[in-house]
Amino acid sequence: MDHIAGRKSGLSWAVHFSALALVIVWVLPTLGLLVSSFRTTDQIRSSGWWAALFPAVQNETYRTADPDEARVELGDGLYLVSGNIFVEGGAAANFDGIVREISAWGASSRAIDAYQPDEVADLGEGETLTVTARGDYEWRGTADQIEGRGARIFVTVSAPPDFTLGNYQNVLFDPSNREGMSKAFFNTLTVTIPATIIPILIAAFAAYALAWMEFPGRALLIAAVVGLLVVPLQLALIPLLKLHNDIGIGKGYLGVWLAHTGFGLPLAIYLLRNYMVGLPREVIENARVDGATEFQIFTRIILPLSFPALASFAIFQFLWTWNDLLVAMVFLIDSSGETTVMTRQLVEMMGTRGGDWEILATSAFVSIAVPLVVFFSLQRYLVRGLLAGSVK
Repeated sequence: MDHIAGRKSGLSWAVHFSALALVIVWVLPTLGLLVSSFRTTDQIRSSGWWAALFPAVQNETYRTADPDEARVELGDGLYLVSGNIFVEGGAAANFDGIVREISAWGASSRAIDAYQPDEVADLGEGETLTVTARGDYEWRGTADQIEGRGARIFVTVSAPPDFTLGNYQNVLFDPSNREGMSKAFFNTLTVTIPATIIPILIAAFAAYALAWMEFPGRALLIAAVVGLLVVPLQLALIPLLKLHNDIGIGKGYLGVWLAHTGFGLPLAIYLLRNYMVGLPREVIENARVDGATEFQIFTRIILPLSFPALASFAIFQFLWTWNDLLVAMVFLIDSSGETTVMTRQLVEMMGTRGGDWEILATSAFVSIAVPLVVFFSLQRYLVRGLLAGSVK
């Protein structure tokens, strides 16, 4: 009965639910970074990203206005400072745009919820402080008490959802940004684009030769390419760096381009060769009969037909080089930070700005935004390229 037309078997439902679970597991962290990148510091510290659309309860600290500028004499030696803590400087007594609501407040960091809104706090020797639910305050006392800096007020507020583009402005466009993420972004592009294009160009020629050109030792070369696929990256780093240093390219972009090219070529040649072998032989033979040279066949027939395989490898190579940290740290040795890539910059930020989650979330999302665009732009070619040569 499970195989009756119109009904799905239990295995089909299990596959669907498993696929859905995998999608959720992969999407949730990305969604969390995206939402957090638009939230303020207080919102991030008070609640998780899943609560971004709901009011958040958080503890905040404010000061009243400067007594020397805002105090008013009441008579009998008493003075008054009044205003609203949510208005910069606390100088305004009425502000209709305030949407936060105070649920508790305190005059000391040891008891931040000691008083309810509108409750009068006795600070001793006749000095009092009152705060309303909307943030209006009145600070009363003698001349000796109402002086110096403004009084600190600790409040527990219910704040509405607050989203901002300031995090992106700080990370990408602020010239005084200490994180240097904008420079690291362009440094990463400088590394990734050539490191993706160069191996594709070299591998395309090599794959065509291994697929359609007859020459001695071709089978051994194919076997060598397959064997290079299993060589660990870490095994070749130090010898390759020593070679780069000996020839003078060990501290710059050229060295890292060549390193990524060397590490990416075996997979590129393997993928492209498998795809080109599956192309119709008649098309190539007819082109040769018509007098086309090998270069003309390669550029006018093979390359256009091999676009799915080229796009498939471009996705792998771009994602690998963009997210790479190890190769960049080995071959981009620069103490001044002029060639620092985004992955290394994020590692450094974890140590220097570990508490600034809004900056970290924004920087992390910026670092994954470009790979996401590349993947979704070319993903329709991914499966076609991976399955190249698997069936006849």
